[in-house]
Amino acid sequence: MTSLLLLIIYVAFISLGLPDSLLGAAWPSMYKELGTSVSWAGAITMIIAVGTIVSSLASDYMTRKLGAGKVTVISVGMTAVALFGFSISHSFLVLCLWALPYGLGAGSVDAGLNNFVALHYPARHMSWLHCMWGVGASIGPMIMGWAVSGSLKWNGGYRIISVFQFILTAILILSLPLWRKKRGDYVSGPKAQINPEHETAKAEALEAGLESPKEHTRHRYTFGQILKVRGVKEALTCFFCYCALESTAGLWAASYCTLYRGVAPERAANWASLFYLGITAGRFVCGFITMKVNDRNMVRLGQAVAGIGILCVLLPFGNGILVTGLILIGCGCAPVFPSIIHETPYNFGAGLSQSIIGMQMAAAYVGTCLVPPLFGVIAQYINIGLYPLFMAVPLFFMIVMSEKLHIVVEKKELCEESI
Repeated sequence: MTSLLLLIIYVAFISLGLPDSLLGAAWPSMYKELGTSVSWAGAITMIIAVGTIVSSLASDYMTRKLGAGKVTVISVGMTAVALFGFSISHSFLVLCLWALPYGLGAGSVDAGLNNFVALHYPARHMSWLHCMWGVGASIGPMIMGWAVSGSLKWNGGYRIISVFQFILTAILILSLPLWRKKRGDYVSGPKAQINPEHETAKAEALEAGLESPKEHTRHRYTFGQILKVRGVKEALTCFFCYCALESTAGLWAASYCTLYRGVAPERAANWASLFYLGITAGRFVCGFITMKVNDRNMVRLGQAVAGIGILCVLLPFGNGILVTGLILIGCGCAPVFPSIIHETPYNFGAGLSQSIIGMQMAAAYVGTCLVPPLFGVIAQYINIGLYPLFMAVPLFFMIVMSEKLHIVVEKKELCEESI
């Protein structure tokens, strides 16, 4: 039963990745038919992102009210409907309207599934599941490219993905009995002995103005109350910085290679895709590494590799080093997101993990929304050659905040030992 549920969650993570890369692949064909300019794709992505942020913040309430299984069903179903809406749209305004359920469906399922896996499965599954997201994000453009090159056009590409999402919704409905959580089964693996009723966890909750974690599972608390928990602000900043780094690296890699390093556009596009390949392959490999290395050191390892990658991109030692740098940045990003997610119940207790993961996902999407456009302004009005130096800024602050978070957790552990 547990293996079957895990398989379903793996498929669900693939489905999370499928829609994420569709708009970029379809837009060159879409904008001419819709009578818009190339830049208008940004408006759709912003609407999707706002919906995702809202649903991420609401994920704690929804999960506590309905459970992770039902939230996943509703969210995937909403995404399926939105994708079908895209497939029958023939105006930009209608696309913007369908972008609302598109984003709302993504945030809750993302936060809910991440928390469910963090609570119930070892770290290796978190890495492999996020690897499956990369698989979905890679398959989506392939399906869209096949549809656009044939008679189905971009509408057909969205329709194919929506059919897959509808099928997954039906499978998830049938799997609802598997999502029942066993009493006391909070985390698997090396950190399994986490009891949300531990005196230290109670003290943290009371200090933040919350009740005990046991009571917390039945109530919703304000963001202000949760922010008072020691280490939460550092964790949110880590997520903001990580997604700022990842999204900036991916979005502007090809432009940097072409406009600053003189690489042909076709080759630059292929090199940029190696960044995402680095993330996907890196998460697959990291799944094995996590069997020997804990989440905290996985984050540090990723940050170190990403730093080396940025240095390779910065140094003018030829295109071979440039390509290596892009791959290394992707490999460095690979363990950071799943490892920070997976250690959230360990850092803050199982009773608060859903609330905090929802806020972390929202912080991540805010970073994705705001920082890449900021670098676009810098690239246009100052110099796109600042690309590697710009990436070093969120990496630096992510390292500082993650180390501060670890110090907070160590202090909690010392308090626990003294009780």
